[in-house]
Amino acid sequence: MNTTPDEQASDKKADLAGPGIGDYKELERILPADYYPLLSPKETQQAIFQVKRYIADNLCKELSLMMVEVPLIVDAESGVNDMLDRDGSRTPIQFHISNDRNQHPLDAQVVQAATKWKRIALKQFECRAGEGICTDMRAVRKDYFLDHDHSAYVDQWDWERTLTAEQRNLEFLKSIVRKIWKVLVGAEKFAQELFPHLRNPRYPNLPEEITFLHAEEILEMHPDLPRKRRETVILQKYPAIFIIGIGWPLKDGYPHEMRAADYDDWITDTRRETGRDTHGLNGDILVWNPVTKRRHELSSMGIRVNAETLRKQLETSGLLDNLRFPYHQGIINNTLPLSIGGGIGQSRTLMLLLRKAHLGEVSVTVWPKILKEMCAKKNIVVLE
Repeated sequence: MNTTPDEQASDKKADLAGPGIGDYKELERILPADYYPLLSPKETQQAIFQVKRYIADNLCKELSLMMVEVPLIVDAESGVNDMLDRDGSRTPIQFHISNDRNQHPLDAQVVQAATKWKRIALKQFECRAGEGICTDMRAVRKDYFLDHDHSAYVDQWDWERTLTAEQRNLEFLKSIVRKIWKVLVGAEKFAQELFPHLRNPRYPNLPEEITFLHAEEILEMHPDLPRKRRETVILQKYPAIFIIGIGWPLKDGYPHEMRAADYDDWITDTRRETGRDTHGLNGDILVWNPVTKRRHELSSMGIRVNAETLRKQLETSGLLDNLRFPYHQGIINNTLPLSIGGGIGQSRTLMLLLRKAHLGEVSVTVWPKILKEMCAKKNIVVLE
């Protein structure tokens, strides 16, 4: 069906609203009708912990990271919590701690991600260039629509690594992505060695190599499609991609997706490296999920802002007031190290590698009654 330019613009704007399908009638249509799990619930639990250990150990090995503790709650005044997007649409859970009969109170927030905290931790743990940290991060994101691959409960391998000013370029970014991809491909093989029945002709394995595409390239290929449809179409050709340059407005006036202004660098001009009008030192790992037959995001990551790009991105986003926070001051005053980092969704990855149709098969959290009943009809066992 042909759409008018106004309708195309409306679709693209709506697509920036973030994750989630947003309609349970649509979700019922999307969930596979011919699904049967390859692992029993008991086998699934055994696989989860073996594969999680494999991925954590090998991320640390490939990226020179060490495992560290990570906060579940942070001081609301610290500015450390992750706001996810720069439009204020997803806010953290906040609560008051009266402490000592309210004489020494605190206002705290449940983390939405440990993105900013990790950069502070690099300094705290005295990580030198080339060293970093990895965390078994837990978070709550209350503003998600709960569907097959979004939940209010978030678990990630949240990692961060120091770098030098000379490494703030696309080639270094790609080198890190390739190391992460090597771990994920290895984890799939490891899971199938543990449980050979995960090898199934219906579900092809991940490709050995990941394809790099800039968001501008994908837009040029499919200029009339909104972002998620562009990703869906491109994954038919390349089943594993890293999309570079997320956050900067593309040639159609819209960013590929919104990004917060104070961690990933999405404003740096990269035309010298790409030979075209491009920006951004960040990106997402996406794959084609053969079970759900949908796009499947595994990781968001990037080279982080320096003093110059932080100020530019905050100014562009109308958020210069955030410079009052200690985290932002640490970047502006160059007391926090330059870094690269990201989050790899644990349940998302396990859902993919263990050939599951729903996040609720590999993680225990809350789901609405309508979703649980829908899953039960489709042979999807949601854990409770």
